[in-house]
Amino acid sequence: MPNLKDAIESYLYAKDGNRPHLLTDAFAHDASLAMTVKTAAIAFPQQSQGRDAIASVLVSDFAQKYENVYTFCVGAMPVEEQCEFSCDWLVCMTEKGTGAARIGYGRYDWTGDSQARCMTHLHITIEEMATLPEASADSLLRWASRLPYPWCARESLKVDAPDIDIVKHVLAQLAR
Repeated sequence: MPNLKDAIESYLYAKDGNRPHLLTDAFAHDASLAMTVKTAAIAFPQQSQGRDAIASVLVSDFAQKYENVYTFCVGAMPVEEQCEFSCDWLVCMTEKGTGAARIGYGRYDWTGDSQARCMTHLHITIEEMATLPEASADSLLRWASRLPYPWCARESLKVDAPDIDIVKHVLAQLAR
């Protein structure tokens, strides 16, 4: 039976790889999702109820617009038997329609069920989501592909990071 760490990894593999079936290993059937979006650069519904709705919002609908997605949980992993966990996150990806690169960051707040060993609630805060020109995509994605995935220590983020102002800004925010 998976633990919270495994459930979070299943969510990340599902979202980043457009594999909604993996959410059965992440969320309870009646799980809930809340979103706090602090930027106009991306939009999501504020609330979603049930694993199928979460799969639609965070995997299927998301994959219609974005590809080459790398989402990292920044910092320490949850420990065995932990039922609540919060961490910063970083995402790098490209837009399917334009090829433009995207970088964003925020916070995950997870609540799990110790009996079922899956998540019952996820609150995602999106602090910032920036769009970079298509020409920046290669360096951004090459850097992201070399980072430890999906758990990344804060100090690892700076290794070979692209010399792009918005990337420097995001990394400075995540270092705080």
